[in-house]
Amino acid sequence: MSSENACFEHKLENEIAIEPKDWMPEHYRKTLIRQIGQHAHSEIVGMLPEANWLTRAPSLRRKAVLLAKIQDEAGHGMYLYSAAETLGGDRADLYQKLLKGQMKYSSIFNYPTLNWADIGVVGWLVDGAAIVNQVALCRTSYGPYARAMVRICKEESFHQRQGYEAVTALANGSEEQRAMLQDAINRWWWPSLMMFGPNDSESPNSAQSMAWKIKRLSNDELRQKFIDNTVHQVEALGMTIPDPDLKWNEARGHYDHGEIDWEEFMQVIHGNGICNHERIQAKQRAWDEGAWVREAAIAHSNKQQKHVA
Repeated sequence: MSSENACFEHKLENEIAIEPKDWMPEHYRKTLIRQIGQHAHSEIVGMLPEANWLTRAPSLRRKAVLLAKIQDEAGHGMYLYSAAETLGGDRADLYQKLLKGQMKYSSIFNYPTLNWADIGVVGWLVDGAAIVNQVALCRTSYGPYARAMVRICKEESFHQRQGYEAVTALANGSEEQRAMLQDAINRWWWPSLMMFGPNDSESPNSAQSMAWKIKRLSNDELRQKFIDNTVHQVEALGMTIPDPDLKWNEARGHYDHGEIDWEEFMQVIHGNGICNHERIQAKQRAWDEGAWVREAAIAHSNKQQKHVA
């Protein structure tokens, strides 16, 4: 083992953050660029299903809260693209890979938001699942990523609380509102479990990422934590989880759950979900229509540099 590699391993073993100027294995760097880039893409694409309801929110308060949430998600994407750049990733290149289907984003955002209950459930279940995953990333081994996650998690916690507040209002409403909420839970429960990725035995990158302490918990551990956290919240709402096999296992100290439809998951991540094409088309359109803004920003920057010189 080289002295550089030994220093890298020493830092990992002693919980010392790896920083941009530190030596790191090339595969570690590329793994982080892929993970951080896909995380950034997820934040940016994740704005779309909620923006669909921005003009149709049931009150000015709900609209203001939803707008703030969407703005937060844009900021999260920017933090994460910046973190990828510290590793040598190019923001424009990462974005082009998203548009060309060469980089993935979270499968959850390829499902449609059909009614207002979906927006509450997205804030509660989807952001709740994201928090379970992202809190662990606050201790990831790469310093800029970990520090970005600390701020992101604070804002995601607000998103989850506003989502639960919205679904609580529906749960305490009319029979029609309660039925709408139950329908949304039925449609979003299983995709939320898929957010954590395939089972550990089928996840090709997990073992190495955990060895490098990029990931701190496995996919199945994170998924179990989310289920255990969420069951009582669903019960408090007077709703049910669409899993007849869900039951408490006293011996394990966790809930057992039914089998996830991994065929559906694979179809979605390979571009065949309900909204895959719609999402990419929307981001391509935004990229094309925003060309003049990027060109103006570059021209202004060049002009400023000339004045400084």
